Amino acid sequence: MNDLKLQIKKMIVERLFLNVTPGEIEDDAALMETYGIDSVALFELVVGLEDEFAVAMEDADFQVSTFQSVDSIAVFVESKRA
Repeated sequence: MNDLKLQIKKMIVERLFLNVTPGEIEDDAALMETYGIDSVALFELVVGLEDEFAVAMEDADFQVSTFQSVDSIAVFVESKRA
């Protein structure tokens, strides 16, 4: 899952134009609080997950808790791949 987390971090940095490297993002960091992710940025992350990881987001899947951290996003992606 470490490779997946690194891919997620790269996607976050690239899509949100963050001023950090993927390696600087802690797996359990609160993304919204730490990086100021708002609803527009969340939408961009959803698009990124769909594009880069071929996961489909259903309305029921869209919960803020899914995007709390890299860890929670990785768990979500893994569950969709299963």
